[in-house]
Amino acid sequence: MLSVSWLSVAPVKGLALSRRDEVTLAAHGVLENRRFHLLDERGEFVNGLTRLERPLFGVRAAWDPTADALELTFPDGTVAAAPVELGESVTTDFYGRLEPGRVVAGPWAEALSSFAGRPLRLVRTDEPGRAVDRLDGSVSIVSDESADELARQAGVDDADVRRFRMLVGVSGGRPHEEDGWVGCDVRIGEAVVRVREQVARCAITTKNPDTGERDLDTLRVIKDYRGLRGAKHVDFGVYGEVVGPGRVRVGDSVEPR
Repeated sequence: MLSVSWLSVAPVKGLALSRRDEVTLAAHGVLENRRFHLLDERGEFVNGLTRLERPLFGVRAAWDPTADALELTFPDGTVAAAPVELGESVTTDFYGRLEPGRVVAGPWAEALSSFAGRPLRLVRTDEPGRAVDRLDGSVSIVSDESADELARQAGVDDADVRRFRMLVGVSGGRPHEEDGWVGCDVRIGEAVVRVREQVARCAITTKNPDTGERDLDTLRVIKDYRGLRGAKHVDFGVYGEVVGPGRVRVGDSVEPR
């Protein structure tokens, strides 16, 4: 039987993932997931491939949506925390999709800029669920068995599924069974997700999720044993959108329809 094995969110896009015992899937996805993002000095959004003196994977974010308070914890234990106060309006280009937002005033920009070695600004999109690569991909899913198969093909003990930065982990099936859900509705706990497409991966997946150092040639390994979709897409996991909101907890059943 298929079930939810883990749930992870990143309150700030590009920072460390945080595991959750349960999340609520709304029409826009999970409120606490990618609610904030970072811009560099040129106004471009920052991700795991942005050149920085130190990678941001080790910075952990905790956001309390009720109190609207954000806390960032840096690898050396330094904490930057305060209530969220919105400042000037900005527009962020997410791969050709322009999203309006507001710069977040407070201690975070200075702390992040000092850590990363270049000027950074913290931004919140005006609407939740918009700081994502694709609006029809607010729910990303991958199975533990797929990660295990990748490790086997790579000749390593553990591929560390965190490198794929997915929302929902599933266990109890076959490797890459989730690929067969494209075009289908999948009940996950109380919610229903319509799976749209396989996820085309990039070089971020080659980096260690704790250190940001390149430690596994995921793209080559996946291409070697799975081939390419179309001319260039190296796929791993699937994504879709919420068509039936509801709560999802670790241990809940996963039922493709």
